[in-house]
Amino acid sequence: MAEKIKILYLDDEMDNLTGFKATLRLDYQVFTAVNIPGAMEHLEKHPDIRVIFCDQRMPVKTGVEFFEGIRSTHPLPMRILITAYTDIEAVIDSINRGNIFRFVKKPWVEAELISAIEEANKFYQANSMLAIKNEELQKAYSELDKFAYSVSHDIRGPLSGILGAINVAREMYDIAEMKEMLFLMEKSLKKLDTYILSMHDYYSLQRGELQICEIDFRKMADEFKDIYKVFSNTSNISFKVNINQREPFRSDTIPLKLILNNLLSNAFKYQSKNNDAKLVELNIDVHKGVATIIVSDTGIGILGNHLGEIFNLFYRASSQESGSGFGLYNVKSALLKLNGQIEVNSVLNKGTTFKVTVPTK
Repeated sequence: MAEKIKILYLDDEMDNLTGFKATLRLDYQVFTAVNIPGAMEHLEKHPDIRVIFCDQRMPVKTGVEFFEGIRSTHPLPMRILITAYTDIEAVIDSINRGNIFRFVKKPWVEAELISAIEEANKFYQANSMLAIKNEELQKAYSELDKFAYSVSHDIRGPLSGILGAINVAREMYDIAEMKEMLFLMEKSLKKLDTYILSMHDYYSLQRGELQICEIDFRKMADEFKDIYKVFSNTSNISFKVNINQREPFRSDTIPLKLILNNLLSNAFKYQSKNNDAKLVELNIDVHKGVATIIVSDTGIGILGNHLGEIFNLFYRASSQESGSGFGLYNVKSALLKLNGQIEVNSVLNKGTTFKVTVPTK
């Protein structure tokens, strides 16, 4: 059953309010107020009110003045003025200035009220959709601006480094020096490759549909053990994994792997170089249809004033290691697709813990 449209009616005559509510209460959710403070209280408690009726002849402010006052604070509800024929010039002026959607003449009739509400509701829905689209467009423009900067910085940077190394290498004859230059070129190419792969993940998440299947977290964890085994051994980082899955779990493999890979990659990458007991720990527990994934490390940690920003696109909280700025943003995007949540706790120079919860599908 569809939710009833919420309507507010402001009038200083109680008989009018009673008749209005009695006429419409079966088909609409009607709120009434005898003064402006009462009307504002309803608007604050019910921000989803779609249509506001107001009598023109109010004692403190006219209906037109009331609508002018709420136009900036409550722009979405459609404003309908109830007025006598003698106030028609004021009504026309108000319509021309955009303060009201339409007017209803006194004494009103039920058919005219219903027609006004239905028409106003269509405009409300259209305006609401437009507001959502505008918000999405602003977000897209913001990401495009960041992307343009990132392309110049994260793609041209490594390319410029490679070109510079090639120019220097042309004048080299010592094998050791040439090997060192090749190492620098390789480092730049790996940085560029990581950026391109992260960009691919980003667009895959934005456009792709979920592909639901049975998830075996033990098998998935074994894959990541193999991936990070070399990293673990060469960097002297202990990698502990604990999986507790005793019930079926259904989700999309790709976003889950992306979440795990980004969190584990950061955990290994941002280890404290002076720590002799480096550790990355992965715990996954599946209970009552919810998978809880915890990735903790003994790394450099994250400053408290950065915690609110780390999931933003292209944001980097540390300069210790180069990053694309896509990683945690992609984690957040993947969790949105899976209806998951993420929490982060971090202590500077002590380590960071990410806790992810994902419901089964």
